Amino acid sequence: LYPREDNKECVDLLRRARIAFQAGRTLKECFRLTQLEALVRMLEEHECDFVDALGRDLHKPRFETVVFELITVKNEALHAITNLKKWMQPQPVEKNLSTTLDECLVISEPLGVVFIMGSWCNPVQMCLVPLVGAIAAGNCALVSPSEYTVHTAELLHRLIPFYLDNECFHVILAGISDLPEIVELKFDHVFFTGNKEEGGKIAVAAARTLTPVTLILGSKNPCYVDQNCDVATTVQRIAWACFHNAGQSLMAPSYILCHTDVKARVVQALKCCLMEFYGPDPRESRSFGRMVNLEIFSHTRDLLWRSGKVVVGGQVTEAEKYIAPTVLTEVAESDPIMQQEVFGPVLPILSVNDVDEAIAFINKQEKPLCVYAYSTNSNVISRIMQETSSGSFCSNDCILQSLMVALPFGGVGACGMGSFHGRYSFETFSHRKASLLRGTRFECVTYLRFPPYEDRNLSLMTWACALSQKSQGWCQIL
Repeated sequence: LYPREDNKECVDLLRRARIAFQAGRTLKECFRLTQLEALVRMLEEHECDFVDALGRDLHKPRFETVVFELITVKNEALHAITNLKKWMQPQPVEKNLSTTLDECLVISEPLGVVFIMGSWCNPVQMCLVPLVGAIAAGNCALVSPSEYTVHTAELLHRLIPFYLDNECFHVILAGISDLPEIVELKFDHVFFTGNKEEGGKIAVAAARTLTPVTLILGSKNPCYVDQNCDVATTVQRIAWACFHNAGQSLMAPSYILCHTDVKARVVQALKCCLMEFYGPDPRESRSFGRMVNLEIFSHTRDLLWRSGKVVVGGQVTEAEKYIAPTVLTEVAESDPIMQQEVFGPVLPILSVNDVDEAIAFINKQEKPLCVYAYSTNSNVISRIMQETSSGSFCSNDCILQSLMVALPFGGVGACGMGSFHGRYSFETFSHRKASLLRGTRFECVTYLRFPPYEDRNLSLMTWACALSQKSQGWCQIL
């Protein structure tokens, strides 16, 4: 493991960042744009370094690193650069009779110094996409990459000081067990991606100082496959989502609820698809990754061995932290693989008789981060979207909804709170301040609210309130 920052160093970095923020260093649009442009330049100039670091941490293929780590972050940064001026402008709101000559505005102001904790599943994306939002909103930030992806963390720790402002932005190398203590140092916002257990500890630590939090937490993400679907396309898209990055993704489908009429065809198509993707021995494929460490490897292997029946894959090599892309059938709801979070290349398939049974199954569980549904029947898609609750929903594909800058991505219920991406990241790291800019005119009317309280004044106020209820719901004469 890398050497960790001690508490004293974190206190010093937080102090420096707070001084920089209080000096107004981050407030100007030009400063924010410069930092965002530098972030893009860092990713472009060190693409090979990131490919190497993620290759060493996760055996991650170059394609996956470039497309799902680097390009994703660059898209976010370029989107923020293009839209920053518009996002920063005060937003006028609807006026009423008493504010006709006043200004009613919502002003987005930065929160201050924020703390961003990334996950090991997507160690660049989950650190830098939130950082884009924090920079765009005018904050200072401390970023803590996951200790599990040590080479990526060290690379970020080394590069960011060369590209971003050295007083406003810092990378700290902290272990997961140290994070709650760091959170208690008091930040203005905490952003965490990871598992529920650690997310709960972060939330408790943040609550002690009344610090607002955004939590993006892992869950069991269901995927319904209807009898009316294009099986070949469906299986390709599911297999890619489940097995890219060796299944280590917060957004990947966790299990398939497969209509009994197409289950046999789906299983056969998965066998063919995995052969096409990774060849007869995925261990030899340059397109397939490895588990991040022995702890995650052992956990996934044990769940695999104690659940269902292996119909594809199942091979493991502990020395390489390798688990083959694996498909399980004859899985029961009570099996260990269905009871715990799984970050690995294992796909259980359960049978359902119709969409009603699928919806009932999904709604029995805790609310997931993602729900997926494959069907050519639009009524089936609509029902699953409307009759289940989840952080996000995608029909006839997987994961893409979590990468789009125009869509918010976040959790609900047990899989977290808050959201990010694009403008939603800007708003997550901003305070929307209600601002009423008034003059001193019309005192001949507004005096009615002042003591001494007369019945006549109350009658006039009640009358005015009744007139305005249809539009404003409150007394316009105030």
